[in-house]
Amino acid sequence: MQNQIFELQFAMDTFYFLVMGALVMWMAAGFAMLEAGLVRAKNTTEILTKNIALYAIACTMYLICGYQFMYGGGFFLSGVETVANFSVEGALAASIEEGFDGGSVYAGASDFFFQVVFVATAMSIVSGAVAERMKLWAFLVFAVVMTAVIYPFEGGWTWGGNDVFGMYSLSYSDYAGSGIVHMAGAAAALAGVLLLGPRKGKYGKDGEINAIPGANLPLATLGTFILWMGWFGFNGGSTLKLGGMAVANEVANVFLNTNAAAAGGLIAALIVARLWFKKADLTMALNGALAGLVAITAEPADPTPLLATIIGAIGGVIVVFSIVALDKLKIDDPVGAISVHGVVGLFGIFAVLLSDSDATFGGQLVGALTIFVWVFVASLVVWGIIKAVMGLRVTEEEEYEGVDLTECGMDAYPEFTAASK
Repeated sequence: MQNQIFELQFAMDTFYFLVMGALVMWMAAGFAMLEAGLVRAKNTTEILTKNIALYAIACTMYLICGYQFMYGGGFFLSGVETVANFSVEGALAASIEEGFDGGSVYAGASDFFFQVVFVATAMSIVSGAVAERMKLWAFLVFAVVMTAVIYPFEGGWTWGGNDVFGMYSLSYSDYAGSGIVHMAGAAAALAGVLLLGPRKGKYGKDGEINAIPGANLPLATLGTFILWMGWFGFNGGSTLKLGGMAVANEVANVFLNTNAAAAGGLIAALIVARLWFKKADLTMALNGALAGLVAITAEPADPTPLLATIIGAIGGVIVVFSIVALDKLKIDDPVGAISVHGVVGLFGIFAVLLSDSDATFGGQLVGALTIFVWVFVASLVVWGIIKAVMGLRVTEEEEYEGVDLTECGMDAYPEFTAASK
């Protein structure tokens, strides 16, 4: 009887894990649509190529070595054997020994699948920030290193429970990755943007900031809705199981709070934009929703729905000010990724303290610094090597023509771009 109960809960937990992973995978489409909508028409094909290629690279490199670095579980050579040797009896024995709680042991394949889509999410953040002027193959080379080494190492120090280079362990709380995924992706993006420089025409000689509007705001809005939906898997799946009434209630709270934070972030960003710019800025509203989602990701289970809404709203306010501030510093980020995922991700790390009594300010601070310093410095080194070997940036003529033609040889909107020339 106990075996039958375990088998049923194991099946439910594994199925839930896989469905949540599929939702997170769908976020790749959201990033692709958001970024395609916020870049100019002449750069659309290249940004789409980057997004679908980085997903494939992330899945492959994490399979080869990334998962091993992060959790000590290799699948490239031993995955089939690992899954084939899994037995309900062995899992049940291990679960009883650890204290049976209704499904705490997983076959490695489901865990790998759920983890690998998080790696791709972190790399997707980089794509938008370096858009419209980076060489496609330089970006893809960086994607190999980011997903094989840089992300897995900091993931191993946090979720993996490893000591940082064998020196110290972290007392850091991050439920679904405000810092581990989002701030890490933004740190890598910031390093690339600093070496890459701004787009031509973005900043004038006298310090003026020239807006470069995206080509397709309906597409950007669709991308935001897709990301919003995918985030239920991102945060909800991070419970790692579903079995048991307490866990089911926790999952429901995570879904509720994730949605509330996104709504609060959008409303707050829209209001701030209206008061500041005298217009209801759609792009700020979209980034406000994403900022609310990033802010709640570090702890979506414990807050009340009202607190989750407030956390999201604060994230929405922060992102508007951050986007404007980075522009004044001449840090050119076409989609606002560094602000949404980096600045608000840092806020989300410390927002954990509002509802998690076990988290400490010191633990969150050390964790945030460890993640940012490692990812930023390692990324800066890798970007620098790529720049020296093959160059990061397309030529001024290629940038003017559009990287769709120079990098991919095709237009995303051939009728419109041909008519405009």
